[in-house]
Amino acid sequence: MSKKHAIGAVLLWSTVASAFKVSLRYLTPFQLLFYASLTSLILFALLYAREFSPRRENLRSAYLGLINPLLYYTVLFSAYDRLPAQEAQALNYTWPLMLVLLSIPLLGRRPGTRTVLGLFIGFLGAIVVATKGNILGMSFSDPVGVALGLGSAVIWASYWLLNLRDRRPLVEKMFWNFLFGFAYVSILLPFSGEFVVPPLEGLAGAIYVGLFEMGVTFLLWYRAVEGNMAFASNLAYLVPFLSLFFITIVVGESIAPATVLGLAMIVGGILLGRSEK
Repeated sequence: MSKKHAIGAVLLWSTVASAFKVSLRYLTPFQLLFYASLTSLILFALLYAREFSPRRENLRSAYLGLINPLLYYTVLFSAYDRLPAQEAQALNYTWPLMLVLLSIPLLGRRPGTRTVLGLFIGFLGAIVVATKGNILGMSFSDPVGVALGLGSAVIWASYWLLNLRDRRPLVEKMFWNFLFGFAYVSILLPFSGEFVVPPLEGLAGAIYVGLFEMGVTFLLWYRAVEGNMAFASNLAYLVPFLSLFFITIVVGESIAPATVLGLAMIVGGILLGRSEK
């Protein structure tokens, strides 16, 4: 069953970049965050209802919920709002590279030769994507969008590191993170002037994102990693490439050769760094 869980998670995660882009045709990034995080909160509340028991450890979600969903998805959705989906998802996928960089000062890890080379190749790939292959010209069509895409990777890597010591069960942790996160979003939404009834297409997209980006897929992935970590970890590298297929079919973007090359460099850099154990 663990392999089926991994395949299911990879297929679902491969669709979310397209779901982001389509939903943002009808919603602003903050509106998408509001309805998607509400969907996830309801999902985890239903799953956690029988085991609900407030305890002191859950207060750590007060800051974890500030990072994810509030900060991470605000930045990520803003990147998708400004950039083509293929570029935003490739830049966001640099988060494992960011994780390695953050681990150096925060965890005291010393990178070896392969890791350094992997970082160089991976970030060079990100530049290839952001410049559409014009590396020498270093011309970015939307510098703010590129900064948001890379910023989302930094935020997710930071969140991942903070979660290393969090031993709470997954459903409990996700419920409390989204409870605090949705509270923050709800407080900020009226000040943004964006509290309006969304069109049906936008609401449907937000529900899809809440279920399959923020919710169900994490549960599938957790089961997959528990059962067969090696298989799940290797299969995960298919996600960005499968995403390009869905972006072409669903969003209608023509995939640029530079995106494929840059993404291959990013994934190659990650794999090169992983090979140094």
